[in-house]
Amino acid sequence: MQQEKALALLKSGKNVFLTGSAGTGKTYVLNQYITYLKERKVPVAITASTGIAATHMNGMTIHSWAGFGIKDRLSRANLVTMRTKKYLKKHLEESMILIIDEISMLHKNQLDMVDQVLCFFKEDDCAFGGIQIIVCGDFFQLPPIGRNDERSKDKFAFMSKAWLDAKLNVCYLTEQYRQEGDNILNNILNEIRSANITHRSIEILKKAESNLLNQDEIPTKLFTHNADVDQLNLIELNKLTSSAKKFKAKTKGNQKLVETLKKSVLAQEHLELKIEAKVMFVRNNPEQGYVNGTLGKIIEFSNDGYPIVKTIQGKRITVRQETWGVHDDHGKVLASLDQIPLRLAWAITIHKCQGMTLDSAMIDLSKTFENGQGYVALSRLKNIANLQLSGFNEVALQVDGLALKADKRFKELSKIVDEENDLKTLETQAQLFIKNCGGLTDLDEIKKHTNKVKEKKQKKKSTYLITLDYLKKKMSLEDIAIERGLSVGTIAGHVIRLREDYPNEDLDFYRPDERILKEVASAVKKQQNGPPSQKYVFETLNRKISYDDIKLAFAFI
Repeated sequence: MQQEKALALLKSGKNVFLTGSAGTGKTYVLNQYITYLKERKVPVAITASTGIAATHMNGMTIHSWAGFGIKDRLSRANLVTMRTKKYLKKHLEESMILIIDEISMLHKNQLDMVDQVLCFFKEDDCAFGGIQIIVCGDFFQLPPIGRNDERSKDKFAFMSKAWLDAKLNVCYLTEQYRQEGDNILNNILNEIRSANITHRSIEILKKAESNLLNQDEIPTKLFTHNADVDQLNLIELNKLTSSAKKFKAKTKGNQKLVETLKKSVLAQEHLELKIEAKVMFVRNNPEQGYVNGTLGKIIEFSNDGYPIVKTIQGKRITVRQETWGVHDDHGKVLASLDQIPLRLAWAITIHKCQGMTLDSAMIDLSKTFENGQGYVALSRLKNIANLQLSGFNEVALQVDGLALKADKRFKELSKIVDEENDLKTLETQAQLFIKNCGGLTDLDEIKKHTNKVKEKKQKKKSTYLITLDYLKKKMSLEDIAIERGLSVGTIAGHVIRLREDYPNEDLDFYRPDERILKEVASAVKKQQNGPPSQKYVFETLNRKISYDDIKLAFAFI
């Protein structure tokens, strides 16, 4: 099926399973539909089976959205308790459209629980409480995590009761957009999908061991096991000659919950960084310009000791501590962990790369232990020439037997859906669906709303950039503070941040005189441990220089 028809089916309000091989544009089609809905003021819940997958859609995990978290079953008492939570009650009762991405990694029991939650909150026994449900993914990719004794039919979402009840229209995308060039890699991936890998393809993969990749940039290496990832990252870090900065996570609260946090978050308890280190962000913070999975390199450390990262998109970000927490039903923090949201990224696991597109990669599949790992890793690339494959085993090129059988059936069902639906009829159904959702159907109103949203985005600036606009006018810090309703100290603190994030901006107008700079720099040198402390400098200089002047000096020394 082509993308145009799949998008038309989504717009018509039908329940849909959107699938296809890696690189056929599944996420692109979903994003097109999400944009379409938002332009018409129709709310849509965007979720995925894992945190990293959710970041590619700017969404949240389905476990969080549906409110069941780590539970593997729900009693009526659980549902009644969930209804007392205002944030859950609001979005579950008002939801009209639910998208679940990377469906291959969602256990069938969890999909049934989503159905159970929606039917309860909507007070409607129809599948998923009668709302439009869209699941997206490829069952040749990573499977759900289950018990050791569970078979594929016990885990895959398409074996759930909720899947059958939803009567999903299968949209199997067939056009390839990721792989390019001579299609050698695409042919290999298709052979893996059909469980018919040829001797020629195996020879091509073996030859990929000697491929020479771009030497200007060390490519990311993909491993199947965390231990191999950690070992390579440590080796590469030790090669760097610059001095290391260590960041230890700060925790507080219930000790058992703290230990649970340490295991569940991607941030490390002990993090060591150096200039030139390759890193990956492990937290969503779109306002600061990063999401879980954003890659970059440490280019320097700020005056107050925080790492400054240049992302692969070229954005400079000063990375400060983030907080992870466990809360009770009333929002009270029971346990928390504060840490820099970075990990070393010369190597990452295949599980963490699902959904990424890599320019080049070194891949080790010699320890593959799970069907789909080899397929996921190889399909991250656009071209076989950009692959250096250091090894693979039999499992790496295998696919799950049940997934193979189901995929053949999905292709057949997609063909039927394609033939039974024409674009003109779907367009009429789309208008009715938007109207039933309470959305905008008048083109002038849609245009007006879209422009309003764009204007709002343009106006929404960070507090630092608002201060920068005033600084460019060379207003005094006192006047800026009055204008913004902030303290002079806060504005001086903004100058520190802006000097780090926008080094090319000319802010010399605010540079303190040389005497202050020299005295502050001298006091900073005397401090032996930790990042420069304003309090230490203030006391060392016998309180002769104000905190505001010390902050400004920090921005320029």
